[in-house]
Amino acid sequence: MLPSQTRTIRRTIAAVSLLFSLAVVAPLGLAGSARAQAGVVPQSATQLKLSFAPIVKKVAPAVVNVYARRVVSQRRVSPFFNDPFFRRFFGDQGGFGAPRKRVQQSLGSGVIISADGVIITNHHVIKDADEIRVALADRREFDCDIVVDDERTDLAVLKIKDGDGDFPHIPFGDSDKLVVGDVVLAIGNPFGVGQTVTQGIVSAVARTHVGVSDYQFFIQTDASINPGNSGGALVDMSGNLVGINSAIYSRSGGSNGIGFAIPVNMVKLIADAAKHGGKVRRPWIGASMQVVTADIAEGMGLDRPRGVLVTRIAKGSPADEAHLNVGDLVLAVDGVPVEDPNAFGYRLATKQLGNSADLTVLSDGRKHTLSIKLEAAPENVPRDTRQIGGRSPFTGATVENLSPAVAEELSVPSDEEGVVIKSVTPGSPAERVGLQPGDIVLSVNQEDVVNTRALASIAKSDPYVWRVEVSRDGRTLRFAVRG
Repeated sequence: MLPSQTRTIRRTIAAVSLLFSLAVVAPLGLAGSARAQAGVVPQSATQLKLSFAPIVKKVAPAVVNVYARRVVSQRRVSPFFNDPFFRRFFGDQGGFGAPRKRVQQSLGSGVIISADGVIITNHHVIKDADEIRVALADRREFDCDIVVDDERTDLAVLKIKDGDGDFPHIPFGDSDKLVVGDVVLAIGNPFGVGQTVTQGIVSAVARTHVGVSDYQFFIQTDASINPGNSGGALVDMSGNLVGINSAIYSRSGGSNGIGFAIPVNMVKLIADAAKHGGKVRRPWIGASMQVVTADIAEGMGLDRPRGVLVTRIAKGSPADEAHLNVGDLVLAVDGVPVEDPNAFGYRLATKQLGNSADLTVLSDGRKHTLSIKLEAAPENVPRDTRQIGGRSPFTGATVENLSPAVAEELSVPSDEEGVVIKSVTPGSPAERVGLQPGDIVLSVNQEDVVNTRALASIAKSDPYVWRVEVSRDGRTLRFAVRG
């Protein structure tokens, strides 16, 4: 073949390739988001030049800056505060003069989810705030009320005061449809520099043991998330809200490419509570679970660890009525596999009260399905909240009678009975002896504590030594304190 013929053939092939490329690229430009949702990998440099600008233009106006302001009292502390001789005369106050008030401010982000100015943000952004103000992308500013503040999910709902009822907002997506590798955008106000958009992919969709909230189930992304992004939006390529950015993994305080967002299906639970009086009501089945280890899996004849093992069943609970038994292995909730108790808790928490859930259960080597009712935890014992005073080790502790409802609120086993510590005042005798919220008081000086009235009565006594027995995380702790 002559060189001139070879060159002609090469030009013809190049021209055909170019036409084919343009034929592919043209419809992509018109329907880029649909193509992105289909999971198509870019085929050319031209496709890589596609912009996220249309999505950002759609959602960015609904992401706000959240300014939380709180007033704290502070004493000037003596440098001799830790000296025992000094404390004999001045006690535990360790300060001089009247407390001085100081203003603390925190900065975060939030997402408007409805036209009437309802905003989702993180609990830790507005914790203990006296005043909350938000700034929109168009530079308008508004004061806000707190409608829901749920520490267990690290989520809060705010409502703009005196708004015009026509705010930009982001629609909810479905976080269960996310898969690893999906492209997402994170929008927030990192370091207070102003609204910032970063892009990345979903790195994991069910990350647990993050340690941010009681419900350990997060979307992990490599989109850059930094301090100030908390409460901001994680959106998909259709412009739907799929998560609330909440935490980062970092040794320096800056982004290392590992960020975590609360799935929007959990956000929906808190947003729904805002419509019904602000009280978060979660499904309760009255069962406790534990992770399946390699040893447990081998003992049950499994090829690998999977599912969650039932360890406790509360009498008369929905789990009891559905004939779920201790030792059963729950493999899935409504067909979705669960690999640990955190995943199981998340799947239940995102279900609607009054409905039922189908549990795939392995029992005695046989797999079957149980339908279990989703009810609110009952308060079948009046909580009788009391703050303990006097000179006992419990001084400064607020206690309640334990019921399934109280147990659910404080994340303690629902089949326990007695008195549980709800909170502990900082610096109080109760804190100094090591008592913690969630501790269940079993006995004091070998006398069983049956209710809060009994504990308040015992706390008025004056023994030479206080011998206390409490239950914490399934372990019994005993300690003695001089009276």
